[in-house]
Amino acid sequence: MQPLEIQTGIKEECGVFGIYDPEGGSVSTDIYYGLSALQHRGQESCGIAVSDTAGPKGLVLCHKGLGLVNEVFTEETLKNLTGNIGIGHVRYATTGAGTLENTQPLVLKYIKGTLTLAHNGNLVNAAQLRRELEETGAVFQTTIDSEVIAFYIAKERLGTPTVEEAIKRTAAKIRGAYGLVITSPRKLIGVRDPFGLKPLCLGRNKNIWMIASESCAIQAAGGEFVRDIAPGEIVTITRDGLHSDMSLMQEFHAHCVFEYIYFARLDSRIDNVSVYESRLRGGAALARSYPVQADLVAGVPDSGLTAAMGYAKASGIPFEMIFHKNSYVGRTFIKPNQKEREDSVKIKLSILEPAVRGKSIVLVDDSIVRGTTIKNLIRMLKQAGAIQVHVRICSPPFLYPCYFGTDVPSNKQLIAYSHSVDGIRQEIGADSLGYMPVGDLNEMAGGLALCTACFTGTYPMDVPDGEIKNALEQSG
Repeated sequence: MQPLEIQTGIKEECGVFGIYDPEGGSVSTDIYYGLSALQHRGQESCGIAVSDTAGPKGLVLCHKGLGLVNEVFTEETLKNLTGNIGIGHVRYATTGAGTLENTQPLVLKYIKGTLTLAHNGNLVNAAQLRRELEETGAVFQTTIDSEVIAFYIAKERLGTPTVEEAIKRTAAKIRGAYGLVITSPRKLIGVRDPFGLKPLCLGRNKNIWMIASESCAIQAAGGEFVRDIAPGEIVTITRDGLHSDMSLMQEFHAHCVFEYIYFARLDSRIDNVSVYESRLRGGAALARSYPVQADLVAGVPDSGLTAAMGYAKASGIPFEMIFHKNSYVGRTFIKPNQKEREDSVKIKLSILEPAVRGKSIVLVDDSIVRGTTIKNLIRMLKQAGAIQVHVRICSPPFLYPCYFGTDVPSNKQLIAYSHSVDGIRQEIGADSLGYMPVGDLNEMAGGLALCTACFTGTYPMDVPDGEIKNALEQSG
């Protein structure tokens, strides 16, 4: 039986970073370093917003732009962003949504003062909440659901004694995935969704506190990882230190499996699980489930390399590098049409012919979405003299779209939606094809409770139908 067809656009995955120096040091450079370490989570746009806790209350300095962190920010720009508390954001969005007004952080000035907010994740009830706000007179400047969150915090703040209470009331209304960093004039606040779908962690450098999507960003900014922010936890950092509110926590968690398969950087630890070790375990599990006789194991750069090493070690087949990667070409799956995606594959990766000529190869990758990239790579390998190409995928087949931030398009575009595994094998030209069994995912992620909805169709919460979803473009 075919899964229910659900239509959604390509989603986004973003990175957030926040920092507070109670001793008054300028933090914009540290935010720059943190965002640079999170660049893999978003290459479309970025931004930094800072303020001075000892300066004029409500004065926020902000700079945002389209492009990479080192393109948007210069030494002069950072020098002008003076303040000891601030947040930053990198965004990766759908094709066509790359407008300056949708960049983050958001800076909101309202009757109670100022609020800055950066958001990683997607809400499933953003359209409903947006309509409610519009009916009370709200005028939106963006098409992202992060602005819905910011507006609700501002609205709730009118009837609450603290911004933390307003955030808590807002968190009780919003449903979906979110990792938030927020500043008010004197506070840095981090919020993680109760399911733990999006990662968020704490770090510090002496008295300086940091909040980031991944631990690698804390290290890049000169800090030491302290701990993960727990699902449902709200942390508030002031001059007096850190306060934790656990009132939104719940027993059921659903961590995004794709942090371990693809999104997160290899040197990060998320929920006390090493991303590097999880990918090694994934490759080893593939070797146990789908052994094959071959001359070498190779990974598709970059996300397939570590899993390929795990497969090689578990199988005893040598691991070799067979591709040269052009690092200056963007991700192929966001190209707007099939021809452009195919052309991008050719200029992004080239074959090291002496390594593959006359060889039988196990080719490991993190996933197959449309099948464009892997099909072209197999053709290129065989043109270079490979005898056989056995494909091993370190995730189950994509069958359902994601509503929480993973880049999974409508299932009409998913090759696994319309093809059996053997049909996919024939379509991409592989000599054999093996996908990660769903049952092996928890072992790969160190026993964490996972969201595997894009593979199983079992979502951790109610999700809207495609018509409602498409009415509102999602934020990063």
